[in-house]
Order: sequence, then structure tokens, then C-alpha cells
Amino acid sequence: MSDLKTGGSFGAAMREILADDTAFARHQAANLRPEVVQALSDKIRETGVKYIYYMLPTLGARTVAKVVPAELYERMLKKGIAFHRTALTDLQTSREGELIGGGVDAHEFWGLPEPETFQVLPWDPEVARIFCTAYDPPHLGAGGGRLVALDTRALLKAAMRGFTERTGLELRSGLEPEMTWIGPGIEPVSKQDQSPAYQVENLEKMRPVFKKVYGYGQALDFKMIQGDYEDDGQIELNWDYDRADLTAERMTTYRQICKQTARELGLQASFMAKPYNGKMGNGCHHNLSLWKVDGDGPAENVVEDGRVELHATTLARHAMGGMLRHTPGSMLVMASTVNSYKRFWDAGQFAPSGADWGLDTRGVAIRISANGRMEYRLPDASVNPYLSHLYLLAAIEHGLESEIDPGEPGQLSEEANGGLVPNTLGMAIEAFEADEYLMNAMPEELTRIFVQLKRDEWARYCGVITQWEFDQYWEAIP
Repeated sequence: MSDLKTGGSFGAAMREILADDTAFARHQAANLRPEVVQALSDKIRETGVKYIYYMLPTLGARTVAKVVPAELYERMLKKGIAFHRTALTDLQTSREGELIGGGVDAHEFWGLPEPETFQVLPWDPEVARIFCTAYDPPHLGAGGGRLVALDTRALLKAAMRGFTERTGLELRSGLEPEMTWIGPGIEPVSKQDQSPAYQVENLEKMRPVFKKVYGYGQALDFKMIQGDYEDDGQIELNWDYDRADLTAERMTTYRQICKQTARELGLQASFMAKPYNGKMGNGCHHNLSLWKVDGDGPAENVVEDGRVELHATTLARHAMGGMLRHTPGSMLVMASTVNSYKRFWDAGQFAPSGADWGLDTRGVAIRISANGRMEYRLPDASVNPYLSHLYLLAAIEHGLESEIDPGEPGQLSEEANGGLVPNTLGMAIEAFEADEYLMNAMPEELTRIFVQLKRDEWARYCGVITQWEFDQYWEAIP
């Protein structure tokens, strides 16, 4: 059987992870070790926290939580929090009235906390948060105790461990999350036909914003490194790269930081991919590097090998070959909303349209930079960062296993179905389902429900009468 039909080593490992019905019991036992219970007790006492959010990310890049008095921490460590299963699909109802993800009769899942993720919210020191992992309850019998396939955060963490065990490599990433802010006092300054990007006056207007975001980020262990003004109301604030699972987690936290900052300043903050025609979209470039970690010495970046001229190593070429081969199929993840595809229609807006790569050029899907990273430029700011890294990890492993050639710089990948990427959500759904490797690399429940959510979104959009249609057709025919 070909690697396409099985999803390769990645798919086999994912199936093994989800077949483990002892996962809940092992997590619970780890939580109840006396030193773990005592450590969490000490943190709660020392910080004075009175309430804790027990949180999980959803398939749609949101976060769900329950708030629990802090003194109940030991009860939470044992059993966790219970949610209706469809919470992981944002409790989204289809056009036909079905609650996507199992309907009203779907059983609940239990979210067991990960006490090492305890952090105090800097905007209210009486409130903390802890991330949880979703399991099917053990009392269900067959299938009980297993990891829930819709918990993308847990899947990414498990997938990264397996990837490192099989390859000796670790995926690290840094994100470039652009977002748009609107409200009084931050209107941009620029001349006609001139970009407002980088102008210090525009950055000054955003000073209250970036000061709060930086401060909250640093309080939550971000290493904030730089930021700039990019387009009308659009800023990008970056933090240092790290293991991909930690980067994804920080992206989830960063969104919460920005929303809290907006509330405090009386502004609105949006990660919508394309808020305005003729303006830059909100991208979220993923800067990826692969590090050799199986030796006794320090980790080594294997994207470049120390040569002076800009280049990509053979290993990096194979990794890019896998990413480009699966770019059309993974677009549904990287650009997951109807609005996402508006980024690819404005000419000259720096959004790539093909599965290609280049050496320090910004018109391609993957840019090799001078500091040894592969900048994947297709994801937008509304992306689920756990899901995007999960699919990139699967594509990279396929490229390494099969030694896929990415072609020459600037050349559309022959492996990627002609090299063109979908430019509507409907086309992306078709490309996703046509990618046999990715469909078999991921849990069946995840792909099935994700497609159902996206098909419903596309159908809703196609059925809406827009103002553009009225303007075009209401008076058009005598």
C-alpha cells in the first residue's frame, strides 16, 4: 500500500495515538502525584489567585473555558472539566439545524488540566488560566479514556514527539501575526497612493496599544522582539521563535492579550484575514526551521549549513518539497474562512498565488531567508495555529520520507497539482479532499467534521445576497 493511502509514518503514528485507551488514566495519575498537587497548591497560595479558567482551543481557532474557584484545584486535577463534545466545534449549528460534531445527543468529554501551564492573567491577578487536554470519559467503555481527535492542541504535541523520535528533528517556528485595529485616535497618516507602513507617526498613534500588548506578553513569558506599522490600523508585533507547539500556544494567548487590550482602550481588534479592499490582508506567516536534536551536543538548525551565500540544504529542499506538494490540499487549514481568500485577489498585496519557493523574495509561498528559516507565507491571521503546524508537520515528514523535489526557485511545484493554490473556500474544500496523503495522515473524525464545518460555511456564504449584487443587478435590466 502506498504512503498516500496510509498517510505514511505520520498517519500510522496518529492512529496509534488515538487508539490508546489508557491516555486518560496516565494523565490523571501524573496530575495526582503528591509533588504535582503540592506545586499547584503553592502557586495558587503564593499568587493569591481566586479563580481559574480551565481552557481548550477549538477547531475554529477559538477558546472555550469554564471558570472554577481556585480552591477546587485538586478536584480539577482528578477529573477536570466536562464539556458537551460539540464545544470543540464551537457549538456550530448547520444550515439544516444540526449541531455539528455529533448533534445534541453527543456525549461529553472531560478536559484534564495540565498544571504546568498555570499562569496568572496580568490584567487581573486574581484570575489564572490552565490549558486542558480532551478525553473521552473512561465510563463510556469501548473507546473511553482516549484522546479526543478534535483536540488539535493535544494532537500537535503528540505529533511533534513522534516526529522527533522518527527523524531526530524538531520543528521550531515563529509567527508574524498581523491584525487590524480601529477606534478613536489611531487613524493613520499617509498621502494618496502612499503606504502608511513603517511611519513613526503611525506607530506613535499605536503606542498605547503596543505598550499594553508588550507588557502583557512579557508577563506571560513571551520574549517580544519587534513590531511595526504595516497598513491602515494594521500592526504586527512579534515574539521569538520556539518549538512549534509552544509557538501555537502563544498565538492563542496573544489573541486574548489583544482582545483584552482593545477592551481597556475602547478600541476594536480583529484578526479577520481581509478587512478592506485595496489594503493589506492580515497574514500570519509561519517561519519554520528544523533542528537536529538527537545528539549529545547543542541543537543544530539544518535548514542551512553555514555557507555564506543564500541557499537551502538538501534536507530543507525535501521539507519544502513536502510542504509545496500539499499546499493546495492544506489551504483549507491555512486559509480557513470565506474571507481568507480575498487576500489572494488583490494584485500587489504580497499574498502568494502558487506553490513555489524562492531565495529571499516575497512573491512566493515559501521564502528562504538569510537567517536559515523557511517562511511559509500562506496562512492568515484567523488560522488555527495548532492545526496549521500539524498539517505542516505531516507535509514536511512526507517530503523527508519520499525525498520530494521542490523544483527550482520561482518554479511552480510539479508535485502540487499544477502548482496553483485554491482562491475560494469552495475550491479549497475540493483540494483538501483530493489530497489522499493528508486525508489519511489525520484522524478521520477530524477531517470529516472539519470538512462539514467548512462546507456549511461555504453554503451559507453562497446563499447570502450581498450589497454588491444589488449594486450590479437591481437596476441593470430595463
